[in-house]
Amino acid sequence: MFKDKLFLVMLVLGLLTIVAAAGVVTMRRGDGQEQNPYVDMPGQENLLAEEQKEESQASVAGESNARPAREKTDEKVAKQEANPDTVIQEQSHEKGKNNGSQEAKAVGTGMDAAKALVLDFSDTSRAGWPVMGNVVLDYSMDSTIYFPTLDQYKCNPGLVIQGEVSSPVYAPANARVAEVGMNEEIGSYLVLDLGNDYTAVCGQLKEVSAVEGEYLEKGQLLGYVAEPTKYYTVEGSNVYFQMNYQGAAIDPLDYLE
Repeated sequence: MFKDKLFLVMLVLGLLTIVAAAGVVTMRRGDGQEQNPYVDMPGQENLLAEEQKEESQASVAGESNARPAREKTDEKVAKQEANPDTVIQEQSHEKGKNNGSQEAKAVGTGMDAAKALVLDFSDTSRAGWPVMGNVVLDYSMDSTIYFPTLDQYKCNPGLVIQGEVSSPVYAPANARVAEVGMNEEIGSYLVLDLGNDYTAVCGQLKEVSAVEGEYLEKGQLLGYVAEPTKYYTVEGSNVYFQMNYQGAAIDPLDYLE
């Protein structure tokens, strides 16, 4: 019994000694520095320093790229303040290059052409035929005449001149295009200002090339003979030609060559 008790006492003392030794080791580790969980690589500090240096250089480069644009703007402003006329001329020149095709199209038309034209039609002037052909329906404002398609008699303020479809139609005199329009009876038409309160109307046209406000020379193309409207199907394709003086219809045959 004595031997057994001695053995147990020695076993307990041994266990206590082991526990005490483990506690001392743990306390020493706590007093020391913790181990870095990442693997240390040689030259890592230099690598981080180079990356920071590159980022700094990139920021500086971005600033340097922005400076020339600002300097260029400052030069433009200074140039405009020093000589505004020159800058305006340069801007106009650039705009002209961009719109060259539109400006080229406008040259020689409209008011420029008017300088070479004299709209001075009078009772002694003679107009050209808009299309060469027989007169199918004559001017008649004092009495009525028969219209075959309408099958009725009525006054006619103009001439109905026979013409083949797609035949060219010409300006009877120097004129300004006062109106471009279309109606049910005479189709597409032009109203021409001949000057001195004389006007002319050309109808039954297609592919009209003239525009409102344009100045035309005598004999210049107006368009082409169109298919007849429903008012002239029996008479056939034609050009409707009417002349007015001070708003009243006059006989075109008194003025045609």
